[in-house]
Amino acid sequence: MSTEYPRWQAKSVANALQERRVVVISGARQIGKTTLARMIARQTAEPAGTDGMYRSLDDTALLNAALLDPKGFVRHEAGTLIIDEIQKAPLLLSEIKQAVDKEARPGQFLLTGSANIQSLPGVMESLAGRVSHIRLRALTTGEILGAPPVFLERAFARDFPARAGGFDKAALVSLAFRGGYPEAVRLSGPRQRRRWHRDYVASLLQRDLKDIANIRRADALNSLIGVLAAWSGKYMELAGICAHFSISKTTLETYIDALVSLYLFDRLPPWLNTDYGRVGRKSRLYAADTGLMTAILGWNADEALLDADRSGKLLETFAYHELAAQIELAEGCELLHYRDREKREIDFIVENGKATLGIEIKAGHSVGKNDFKHLEWFRDRLARKPFTGIVLYAGEHTLSFGEHLFAVPFGALWAG
Repeated sequence: MSTEYPRWQAKSVANALQERRVVVISGARQIGKTTLARMIARQTAEPAGTDGMYRSLDDTALLNAALLDPKGFVRHEAGTLIIDEIQKAPLLLSEIKQAVDKEARPGQFLLTGSANIQSLPGVMESLAGRVSHIRLRALTTGEILGAPPVFLERAFARDFPARAGGFDKAALVSLAFRGGYPEAVRLSGPRQRRRWHRDYVASLLQRDLKDIANIRRADALNSLIGVLAAWSGKYMELAGICAHFSISKTTLETYIDALVSLYLFDRLPPWLNTDYGRVGRKSRLYAADTGLMTAILGWNADEALLDADRSGKLLETFAYHELAAQIELAEGCELLHYRDREKREIDFIVENGKATLGIEIKAGHSVGKNDFKHLEWFRDRLARKPFTGIVLYAGEHTLSFGEHLFAVPFGALWAG
């Protein structure tokens, strides 16, 4: 297997360097940010094929130099200076601001961060209007298979493949347990991947958490990760969690913010494009990688396959990741969810300013009319037209279930 995977965001980064003075690639550790940055550096460096100007703040000597002389550290005459793990020395950002304010040349800095630097104090003010932020997620199935990200384009056009076989429920559960961290993907089996994922979380909390938050209850934080993983895609009762850990709601929200900033979890906002007063306004929290999620929870693939609640939660989170990666490539697209006080729910709403997709996730191999009842209600009462309702399921045929309502195989997410 190749040691490098083609990343869908590579073109976005290269284009941004042609237009903006500063580009930031953000995402979890070991997700492939450095590999992508160095690949782009080799493409643009002089002489060709070298890594150009690359400095990693994981190197203690370079970090000390950055902290002692930030102005000298960012000084360079031409080309693109790559600074890896910028969250370790956020004071560099004010010096970068001064440097790019003196010269408007695009592509001066390519920064990577394993924490969301927009959450760091003063960052928004430092680089507002000068920076392009690009999220790099865990590998998608499409990237691993070398397929283009065309699902959303085809879905808005209602142009689904008639058949997308080879991915039944067992295959999908296996893909979800593998996850998308490049190093874990390359490992030979589930036991090795589980060990890697658990070591990863432990290392992340020991090494990176101090860069973004003052966490006093490490024990509570470790337990909280398991709680959030178990509730991936569901609505959490924060009051109950606070009582369980004997912490305040403010502290709990701080801890959740820290885990989101480290890209262990994502928030999915609600769809509110309506005057219907009974729409829920809570965000959902999703684990950002299903391989990590299953390792944290200690799940076994065979048991998850037979447990409807586990397989449903797992494949919904898996679908979230696959969709989110494609949404971030599509200009003007939003990924949301829907829930109202009558307990009508739609897992995912996708809007592009002109049309709406409603997407439900079903882990089973069969689909019935009842699986479309909330999509049909939403289509007839709330949706921006045109509307397409989709049930992604573990079958292999695309089937029509009424006006613009389709059962679509999971495999369509990465079908070319």
